[in-house]
Amino acid sequence: MILLAIGINYNTAPVAIREKLAFSPDELHHALQDLVNLSDISEAAILSTCNRTELYCVTQSADANLLIDWLSQHKRLPKIELTPYLYTFTDNACIRHICRVACGLDSMILGEPQILGQMKTAYQTAFDAQTIGKLLGKLFQHTFTSAKKVRTDTAIGSSPVSVAFAAVQLAQQIFDKLSEQTALLIGAGETIELTARHLSQQGIGRIIIANRTLEKAHHLAMQFNGYAISLAEIPTHLAEADIVISSTSSQLPILGKGSVESALKKRKHKPMFMVDLAVPRDIEMEVENLDDVYLYTVDDLQHTVEQNMNSRRQAALQAEEIIDTQVDYFLAWLRAQSAQTLIKDYRTQAEIWRDEALQKALISLNNGAPAQDVITRLAHTLTNKLIHTPSTQLRVAAESERHDVLAAALEIFQLNPSR
Repeated sequence: MILLAIGINYNTAPVAIREKLAFSPDELHHALQDLVNLSDISEAAILSTCNRTELYCVTQSADANLLIDWLSQHKRLPKIELTPYLYTFTDNACIRHICRVACGLDSMILGEPQILGQMKTAYQTAFDAQTIGKLLGKLFQHTFTSAKKVRTDTAIGSSPVSVAFAAVQLAQQIFDKLSEQTALLIGAGETIELTARHLSQQGIGRIIIANRTLEKAHHLAMQFNGYAISLAEIPTHLAEADIVISSTSSQLPILGKGSVESALKKRKHKPMFMVDLAVPRDIEMEVENLDDVYLYTVDDLQHTVEQNMNSRRQAALQAEEIIDTQVDYFLAWLRAQSAQTLIKDYRTQAEIWRDEALQKALISLNNGAPAQDVITRLAHTLTNKLIHTPSTQLRVAAESERHDVLAAALEIFQLNPSR
């Protein structure tokens, strides 16, 4: 059996191609079952995210054309338009690739943790579709263990590498309990959505989303049990905010020094933590001169992000070493599986010999033969049966100077060579 993976990702294909090859959750079950109905494929799983689509299969052949043809037909995309963007991995390379993906080493953001959850979802979907067997099931479980070890033994996920994450981490350092704080997020774009997600994951007490388009603010606020307001309503709610994070495309400041001063008076000068992620600035630079305001700009955070990215790159080198070891472990397990049939056949043959000798012994006992004689004959018969063929083959190996066979016998039978 051969492990085979084909796929595309953000490095090999533009979004126009990636979106054509993406699998929605609703179509995965049928796609997986259709995939294993192909004659050469016995197991299959599909990982589909915004940045990659990958098919993992157990096949009879290392030829990827069967999978490529299926993908082309299933997605109604001519093969000639698909193949320039595809990559293929088999066996050892496939094992290494899936481990690297799960650990975030193949991600757009190095070390990002979301991919592991997405891979677990891919495994569960294939399991539910009954397209996961012994080999892929073991590979996925081994992959999850490898990813956990990388997360535990390296710092690959401990340092924020987005300004949104860095802003939230900074807020955690300033406030003892985010659960007791209110965050005002200005804007409704990708950066603010990511900020809201990080704050929500860290247990923020309350989120207010302010945006020029109230409908967009409301849509985002609903995802995080927040409250939506328009930009014009900010002065009314600013005093409620312990944390203010802004990222809009406005060409003029959204928050001025006067508005912040008024809010501080209402708060009785309780400190405010403010982060301006916009370029041009959303918060007037004079605000940083106010007492009880901690104002940071995107430049302040960018230095931290770059330092953390360097830290992740160093951790990634450690992660690669861990993956090398984990790949070897899985290959050892894989090699052991090839001996299972041999072991089973040898045990079956031994049990046949045992049953034959035991039947003869029971007949002798029933015919009145002395028990001691019967047991002695049983032991002698079993010994001869078990050692006859190995002894004959070892003799032939010696005559043919097959020293490799003789050395293997010493190891298998745990013998010390006679002096």
